[in-house]
Amino acid sequence: MMKLSGIAAFLATAEAGSISAASRRLGLATSVVSERLADLEKALGTKLIQRTTRKLSLTESGLSFLPRAQRIIREADEAEAELAARSGTLAGPLRLSAPVSFGALHFGSALCRFLLEHPEIDVSLELDDRFVDVAADGFDAVLRHGPVGDTRLIAQRLAVSRRLLVASPTYLKRYGCPVALTDLSNHRGILYSNRESDWRFRTASGWSVVRPTPALRVNNGMIMKDAALAGIGIALLPTFFVHDSIASGALVALDIGVRAEGAELFIAYARDHGSTAKILALAASLRQSFGEPPYWDNPLITQGE
Repeated sequence: MMKLSGIAAFLATAEAGSISAASRRLGLATSVVSERLADLEKALGTKLIQRTTRKLSLTESGLSFLPRAQRIIREADEAEAELAARSGTLAGPLRLSAPVSFGALHFGSALCRFLLEHPEIDVSLELDDRFVDVAADGFDAVLRHGPVGDTRLIAQRLAVSRRLLVASPTYLKRYGCPVALTDLSNHRGILYSNRESDWRFRTASGWSVVRPTPALRVNNGMIMKDAALAGIGIALLPTFFVHDSIASGALVALDIGVRAEGAELFIAYARDHGSTAKILALAASLRQSFGEPPYWDNPLITQGE
């Protein structure tokens, strides 16, 4: 007979790519994970994993069993969560992914508040700026900036953030301060490399895209902020990155008469995951922590209003 522990060991190994990585994820000794895999293969009467000295791969039977294993573990977790919710306690594992910079600046403290409220939940958090595949990468939910276009996912909005053009006083003294949209093309831009046509502004005739002279392209908001502080150029950043620097005067919010496209923060999870009580409780807790409007959107900061 199959044991749930064996299925969990197989799933962790398939997702992590090695038995040693799976053992770290499960918090078990490598020998225990290997033993549970062997017991599962014996119960099923087939080889699921092909082991060599160089790599580990799934057999044809393993590839066929993988989606069933994912469903079994997910349904077991959801059953546990549902029963815990009915008893007034949320419990069990919750694997999350969030962007690196936002995770360090804001999500970490909000998540700690959630865990204090629900100490029986076992959270595993990975910070990653790439757009992870929720189901394929084994996550229960992910935090994302911007719209979630994957129709396999349910997305719930957590917060709306403004984005502001910012530059250091040193840069503005050297290159001048832009006062209109047309001025931006003559300036040096610190650009986010993961998004094309990132500098979008709402004008009376619709959306307008500006392409400044690139001074730096990077896929991390904190490095963009550091570059702006150093006087490298102008950056268009969400207020959750720059609100403190604007308040201190280290960065200046630029007013060019129009407003930049905003940034939205979502939590997304697979449609077939169900309305798990843990994810919904996390979303509610995050909204409360961030506020409406979010605490990083200082009402005194204006641009194009």
